[in-house]
Amino acid sequence: MTTFTPSTAAEVLSTVQWAAAEEAPLEILGHGSKRGIGRPQQSEHTLDLSKLAGVTLYEPAELVLSARAGTPLADIDKLLAENGQQFAFEPMDYGPLLGGEPGQGGKGGTIGGALAANLSGPRRLKAGAARDHILGISAVAGRGEAFKSGGRVVKNVTGYDLSKLMAGSWGTLAVLTDVTFKVLPAAETEVTLAIRGLLDDAAVAAMALALGSSAEVSSAAHLPERITARVAAGKHGGDAATLLRVEGFGPSVVYRIEALKSLLGKAGPLEEIAGEASKAIWRDIRDCIPFADGGARPVWRVSMAPSQAHHMVMALRMQAAVDAFYDWQGGLVWLSMRENDPEADLLRSLIRKHGGGHATLVRAAPAHRAALPVFEPQPPHLAALSARLKAEFDPKHILNPGRMAPGSSSATLAHSSEGGAQ
Repeated sequence: MTTFTPSTAAEVLSTVQWAAAEEAPLEILGHGSKRGIGRPQQSEHTLDLSKLAGVTLYEPAELVLSARAGTPLADIDKLLAENGQQFAFEPMDYGPLLGGEPGQGGKGGTIGGALAANLSGPRRLKAGAARDHILGISAVAGRGEAFKSGGRVVKNVTGYDLSKLMAGSWGTLAVLTDVTFKVLPAAETEVTLAIRGLLDDAAVAAMALALGSSAEVSSAAHLPERITARVAAGKHGGDAATLLRVEGFGPSVVYRIEALKSLLGKAGPLEEIAGEASKAIWRDIRDCIPFADGGARPVWRVSMAPSQAHHMVMALRMQAAVDAFYDWQGGLVWLSMRENDPEADLLRSLIRKHGGGHATLVRAAPAHRAALPVFEPQPPHLAALSARLKAEFDPKHILNPGRMAPGSSSATLAHSSEGGAQ
């Protein structure tokens, strides 16, 4: 097995050209923080992009940042924070959930991986996912050809859709070498209003009421009883917590929190959590820390209509032992199976019964990942379109073959259509 560690885009191009000529499959890696997601790789060679790193352009006044694909997200987050800015899409760090280290120290994900997995966090309700903030890319297709799309200014939309096409492709279409993202100012003040003790159905109703108000809630999540104790080092007790995050200028946040209190005062006991304490809660929700227990029990990421998700979870609990919590107003459900069986058929049948959605098996034993559809299976018309895209970008099927679906096909569109779920 050969591991290639290019430090320039030209070296990436020559490596992919060699692999295409030899028809030698490549596993594409940044830091490997998401290596456990998808079907097990069977590539003989690895293309490790961790040395293809560094910020190449950062213009805070223009709200634009460019970096090589292997640049650690932790390094970029630090740079942005020093300038009072952030990635508004709040990219998740899968490391802790998959048994690795959190992003500190450069051990987490890379900026290229953030786009390839179309990452997002609790603020997705307001800000969208990585695909909504990408401005331009440079990449090498599986046929061994370098290409560019988009640009370095916010108003440049040339080739924009091609840049977005890489979002959620998981390295099956092209190898990213450089990416350019839009950045935004970080909020001056952050306060979370917690409603304590609600059951799932009442929590969903409260979140819907808050999101429909003028309070401009940026994130809404519900942690059922006992799950609350698994975030922020248990500082907020074990009672259920329905969480509403409000961000912005100080006086505006105070006004909007008071409006939420008036609106939701009868829903249950209210608690304000401000500053770093609020940020700690949302980091743990973002990174699925309640289920980052170091084990291998199956964990699912389910995206479906917020009004139906808690009904689906209740039906699932009638037939399987499962823990759950909700993000995105209830539209994103994290599920941890208490037994080793992922119960894939049962879960997906219940999702269909409750209005449809997408289920991704983000953690499971290799045997289960090899045997089950890890990503949501596509309907025939999308599967045919994805196959044509794969044939256009990677005709010899050398890039992460089989990661998203059995054989050589790619599930790019199915995963991207998950509403920006990654």
